[in-house]
Amino acid sequence: MDQEQILARISAMVDEERGLRDALRSGRIDSETEQERLVELERALDQCWDLLRQRRAKAEFGENPDDARVRPASQVEDYES
Repeated sequence: MDQEQILARISAMVDEERGLRDALRSGRIDSETEQERLVELERALDQCWDLLRQRRAKAEFGENPDDARVRPASQVEDYES
């Protein structure tokens, strides 16, 4: 995935988070369903942000950004910038 694809995926997941919260408020889903999906989204977002940081770091230091790889969620989970 290139930088633009990663950013588009992040944007789509943020939109889905908002949609889940709206669906909960309107009663279309229950809180358990919302929480389960939010946990999945948060993990995927952590991975996307990590991949984006890796790509940017590689580019900054003259390496090939395409060599960046998605790391396991357990490795990047709850990473703070």
